Amino acid sequence: MGYRTIGKQLGEKATTVGAIIRKWKKFKMTVNLPRSGAPCKISPRGASMIMRKVRDQPRTTRQDLVNDLKRAGTTVSKKTISNTLRRHGLKSCSARKVPLLKPAHVQARLKFANDHLDDPEEEWEKVMWSDETKIELFGLNSTRRVWRKKKDEYNPKNTIPTVKHGGGNIILWECVSAKGTGRLHRIEGRMDGAMYHEILANNLLPSVRALKMGRGWVFQHDNDPKHTARATKE
Repeated sequence: MGYRTIGKQLGEKATTVGAIIRKWKKFKMTVNLPRSGAPCKISPRGASMIMRKVRDQPRTTRQDLVNDLKRAGTTVSKKTISNTLRRHGLKSCSARKVPLLKPAHVQARLKFANDHLDDPEEEWEKVMWSDETKIELFGLNSTRRVWRKKKDEYNPKNTIPTVKHGGGNIILWECVSAKGTGRLHRIEGRMDGAMYHEILANNLLPSVRALKMGRGWVFQHDNDPKHTARATKE
């Protein structure tokens, strides 16, 4: 059977079929053979060393790793460091900014998640979520970069803890549900329980009606003292 006939049956060009057959006759295999090229400048031991350093300290810079290898007797460029880390599944990313949580907060959130793990999707569609958020006016918060794998973006080592309501910002209240977003309200001055009660009166119920939440909807907010004040509950 000729190369052309085989190619038609396999949907490949005759030249491709010929190349594969010649490779089989010569090497008794069809997989691609190792190609020649410049050897890796970083030894397996060196690669293990920098991977261990990055796992323990994700904010390590490429220059730090260059210096570590130089002290170990290996001179490489920052580009070589980047290539080695990428081959091991790591890339340079901006550290995620997450709320600064105390251990008690972490445990409370984990308990909430476990308690509601098996709740049906329909139950979550009844929830109106709400919170306040800070918007930086002039980009005051700096950006840091970390080496991490894609799935590790929220590992505490790869994040920057943030504290709510610093300076140079505006504060907004918002509510949202599975049906869409509710009203957005800018908070002027210092919010107390009475102001929070007024925000809910003027924005929460109109949002519920606009989103057609229906009966049996659930309002969610966190345990901020202003949210749990007597004026709010009344």
